[in-house]
Amino acid sequence: MTKKDFPKIHFYDRDLVSLYNETWVTMKDFWKKGSSENGLHTRYFGHPDASRINQVEACFSTFFLVYSNRIFPVTSVLDNFYAKQEDSGAIRGEYSEKTGKPILPHDNPKGVLPPLFAWAEHNLYHRLGVKKRIREVMPVLERYYAWLEDTFKDDNGLFAPPLAATMMDNAPREGTRYPVDFNCQMALAALYLAELSDIINDKDTNYRYKKAYFSLKTKINALMWDERDGFYYDLDAKQKRLRVKTIAPFWSLIAEVPNEARGERLIEHLVDPREFGIENPFPTLAVRDKRFDPDGMGWRGSVFPPLTYMIIKGLEKYRRHDLAREFAIRHLYYVLDGLYPASGKKGSLYEAYLPHAEGPAKWPGRRGFPRLMYLPSTALSTVSLMIENIIGLDISLPRKTVDWTIPTLELMGIEGLALKRNLITIFSAKSNRGWEIHLESEKLYYLTVNLFGARQKTLPIPSGRCSLLVDKL
Repeated sequence: MTKKDFPKIHFYDRDLVSLYNETWVTMKDFWKKGSSENGLHTRYFGHPDASRINQVEACFSTFFLVYSNRIFPVTSVLDNFYAKQEDSGAIRGEYSEKTGKPILPHDNPKGVLPPLFAWAEHNLYHRLGVKKRIREVMPVLERYYAWLEDTFKDDNGLFAPPLAATMMDNAPREGTRYPVDFNCQMALAALYLAELSDIINDKDTNYRYKKAYFSLKTKINALMWDERDGFYYDLDAKQKRLRVKTIAPFWSLIAEVPNEARGERLIEHLVDPREFGIENPFPTLAVRDKRFDPDGMGWRGSVFPPLTYMIIKGLEKYRRHDLAREFAIRHLYYVLDGLYPASGKKGSLYEAYLPHAEGPAKWPGRRGFPRLMYLPSTALSTVSLMIENIIGLDISLPRKTVDWTIPTLELMGIEGLALKRNLITIFSAKSNRGWEIHLESEKLYYLTVNLFGARQKTLPIPSGRCSLLVDKL
């Protein structure tokens, strides 16, 4: 297996291209086989040193595995969790790779973790276009959502899981009864369950989840939003806001919880260098917080690639593609510097990064932190952000659309991307005719080109090869 087996990207910075290629070649070592003992009957994706499979990592991994030209299985990493669903609807956050049994820590006895299945399935549908799968997984996702409601939803309409369910181990969130991130994640789940049910024309289910979404969204906005600070906060048992600025509230962006005005106020915190707008976006705790640690110290300043990815996707929801690309580029250069540091000694792709300098975050009290070559998270940066935000491609097979944001005229694009059974090539390059966009596809689609944030044009692209002069657009 070589880099030639995967989609080829075109970009002027060859170091970032090499980083992308190395990710794919390394990924072959991250696949494991299930057994009769653990009940994982399909191949699954995980770090070689791991002893458990993690629900959140599985969901996030689908966002980059979908670009592997079908070399690596995508849906199986989720199906292993669905197969573990209990009669109650419960799906636990982690399972032992040895026994297949759920891991239920004392501070999280139900073993619940951020509910991201619906988001992952919605993304897979647009990349693969398999409507049949939605019909198959919806009963599983519905039972899971119902279990979360029955188990953690309080009378005030908000969710009160153990704080450990947020996975932000040592974040300064003491006294939290209603975590803002988990509530936004539940809103996100309801939002995408509504959209998935709409795709299969299930109007009753669509209405039910729309109602659940808007109800929870209203509660979050009414109780967790602080008008003075322009920020969402955790709540304690008395529904008092706990004024600690962590990365958690930015889940509200991808869940489309704030209106446009509140969204812009929230984004102001992301660009403020005194809070989250540092060179390597985004630290897990605001820089101005007295507990912020420049060494990272776990969730007191470290930069975690999945959360950076999540925030960038949230910025897209509020049409801030300019910021999304800027943050993606800045973050990716820190990832690059971590792999090839100035010292000349080869580094790694880390689970977490320093907020202000190159290299891995530190957490002296946590053994094995950060994990090395941690592709379950870092590949979101080196593959997904590279394709979606730096190159700027957003592809939907069922809609037959490719949206391409071109911020500058430079060598940029992708070649030989296989989604389902359609092979796509899109890239810009300069010829003796001027700047051209080269296109190749096995099927007709509609290309929307956003030029420099100023001009936008949609064109039907026939099957086969063709090229367009940028000047003509």
